[in-house]
This record gives sequence, structure tokens and C-alpha cells, in this order.
Amino acid sequence: MTLHCINKGMFKQRASINRLLLCIVLLLNAQALEATEVIVSANVIGQLKDIHELRAIFSLRSLYWSNGERIRVFVLPDDNLVHKEFVKEKLDMFPHQLRRTWNRMTYTGTGQPPVTVDSIADMLEKIKQTDNAIGYIDRRIEDESIHYFDAQ
Repeated sequence: MTLHCINKGMFKQRASINRLLLCIVLLLNAQALEATEVIVSANVIGQLKDIHELRAIFSLRSLYWSNGERIRVFVLPDDNLVHKEFVKEKLDMFPHQLRRTWNRMTYTGTGQPPVTVDSIADMLEKIKQTDNAIGYIDRRIEDESIHYFDAQ
């Protein structure tokens, strides 16, 4: 009987630890979902007004900044987790919807898809080196040449 009670107590303790671990994992995932950051090159600071304009830019409906310069859009590959979270959380779309929009423009000859970069490091370099550029990364970093868009 005593052994049974000990096993029962250990089971309850293990279940509590599992619940605690699950909560921690869910909190970390929730933070990761909100962690994507929209970045722009230095010469376009203040030209991006709201989240609707952001969606229009990435779906290639807006091709020019308010100063008349052509927008240079950079994205990560479709299967990249940061790309998937960015599209879902910031653009309020599914990645396949965005890809379908780009494909339609390509096949009809009305536009070209954004430039795909291989990694976050490549994204940072392209945004730093390209005027009128926009992209996204997985988290804020301390770099004076990177400027962030905070959705309103």
C-alpha cells in the first residue's frame, strides 16, 4: 500500500512538471510568433504608414514609395519558419496565398516576385546595401543602419 501511494505521488508531481514545461514552451512560442520585425533601408524611414500599406507592398500592389522611388522587396524562402510567421502575423495571410499572388503576377507578366535571400544575415546585408528596400528578420538587433517599422 505504501509503495502504491509513493507511485501515485510521483505521478502527480511528474504531471505538474509536465504542465509547467508545456506552459513554458507555449509562452516561448507565443513570443517567437510576435518576434518578426519589419526592416527598411535608411532612405525610406517614415514612408511606411500602416499595416495595410505593408500588406500592399509585400503582395506587390504598391510598387513605389511615397517619394516616387521603386520599392525593393526582400523575402526569405517560402519554407523558412520566420517567413511563415511574418506572413501570418504581420500580413494576416497564409504563405501559400502570398506565393499565389506573386505567381499570378509573374505568369501574367504584370510583375516580378520579390528577391529571395537565403538567410537572416543575407536579409540584413541586402537591406543595409540597397536603397528603398524592405524586408523582415526574426528579432530586433542593435545596428544603427537597420530601421524598424512599428505597426500602427
